[in-house]
Amino acid sequence: MKRSAIAKKHKRGLKLLVTLEPGEDGYVVVECPAIPGCMSQGRTREEALENIKDAILACLEVRKKRGMPMTVETQEVEVAV
Repeated sequence: MKRSAIAKKHKRGLKLLVTLEPGEDGYVVVECPAIPGCMSQGRTREEALENIKDAILACLEVRKKRGMPMTVETQEVEVAV
C-alpha cells in the first residue's frame, strides 16, 4: 500500500487506535473511533487491520477535501458496573 500525502506529512506516519470485534458473519470488524464512520472488516485479524489502513487513508482524504477536521478527540475510559 502506498502512503498518502497525509501520512507522508508525519515522519513516522499516523498512529490511530482501532477497535476489533467479531462480526455476526464470522469476519473481524474494525473501526477507528477518531474518524467517525471509518470502518472495515476482514476474514482474519491481520486482514482486518490491513483493510482499516486503506479505509483510514481514504477517510482522511475525503475529510481533507471537505475541509473537515482530520480526526475527532476520543477518550478511553474504564467504567465499573
